[in-house]
Amino acid sequence: MAEEYQVLLYYKYVTIEEPEIFAKKHLAFCKSLNLKGRILVANEGINGTVSGLKVDTETYMAAMHADPRFEDTFFKIDPSEGHAFKKMHVRPRAELVSLNLEEDIDPIELTGAYLSPKEFREAILDEETVVIDARNDYEYDLGHFRGAVRPDIRSFRELPQWIRENKERFMDKRVVTYCTGGIRCEKFSGWLVREGFNNVGQLSGGIATYGKDPEVQGDLWDGAMYVFDERISVPINHKEHVIVGRDWFDGAPCERYINCGNPHCNRQMLASAENEYKYLGGCSHECRVHPENRYIIEHQLSTDEVLARLAAINETLPEFSK
Repeated sequence: MAEEYQVLLYYKYVTIEEPEIFAKKHLAFCKSLNLKGRILVANEGINGTVSGLKVDTETYMAAMHADPRFEDTFFKIDPSEGHAFKKMHVRPRAELVSLNLEEDIDPIELTGAYLSPKEFREAILDEETVVIDARNDYEYDLGHFRGAVRPDIRSFRELPQWIRENKERFMDKRVVTYCTGGIRCEKFSGWLVREGFNNVGQLSGGIATYGKDPEVQGDLWDGAMYVFDERISVPINHKEHVIVGRDWFDGAPCERYINCGNPHCNRQMLASAENEYKYLGGCSHECRVHPENRYIIEHQLSTDEVLARLAAINETLPEFSK
C-alpha cells in the first residue's frame, strides 16, 4: 500500500523576533521531518507550503499549534501522490508579500471584512459588487471566479498602481477580492480601505478554502487554481470543470503551463506539448532564436532541426547565429 502524502498551505501574521535565527532553526526542524517546501519568515509573520508523509505533516502541524504564536494557524490540506517540492527552503524576508508601498499595511491593524465561501459566492452573484483578482495575470489566466476583474499585472506589487489608474471604475462600488490562500488579500484589502474604499471584503482562506467548502463546492470558479509547486494547478470547482486557459500560440483550450525557453524572458505561458515542440519553447521569435534558449539546449537540437521548425512557422535564424 502506497504511503499517504499531504501538502500544507498556511500563513500567519504575527510578530516573529529575529526571523533569520527562526528561519535557520525552522529549516532544521522541517528537514528532521523529511518535509519539502518553501517557507518565508519575516518580522511580520510566516507563510509556507510544505509537503511530506501524512504522519510527518501531522507532526509539523501539532508542533506549530503548540507554539503560542501559531496556535490558531489554519492549515489548508491537500492529499498528494508524493512530494510537491524538490527541496526544503526556509528563507527570511523583509516582507511576506510586497505591495511596494511607502507605508506598509499591517493586516493585524487594518484589513477588509472576512467573507465565508458562502458569503463570497453571494457577492459574486451581486451585480453591484466588483470582484477583483489579487493575483498575477498568469494565475488568473489558468482559472478565476466567474466575472472577476483581471488586473493587467505580472507582479503583486504592481496592483496598487493599477487600481489607482482604474479607481473610477470601483470607487463607488462594493469591492471584494481573493487570492490563493488569503495572505495577499490581507494586505491588499487593507490598502483598499486606507485608499478610501468604503465597503471592502476578502475571501477568508482564499480560493483553496473555497474549493473545500462542502456547501459551495467550488461553484462559480472556472478553470484550475495555479499553485507555486510541482503540481502547478489544482482543481477547485467540484460541480463542473470549465477550461478557461488558452494556449499562448493558437488560443486552443489549455491548462499546461511552461516557462519561455529564453531564461532572460522566462514568461509563464499556457502551451500544449505540440506547440512547445513546434515553437521551440519560445514565446516570441526573439526568444526562439535566443542563443541561450533552454529548450534547444536541453533537447540538443541541431541547427538544421532548429531551421526546419522555424521554417514550418515561417521564421528564420538571424544571420549572426547561422
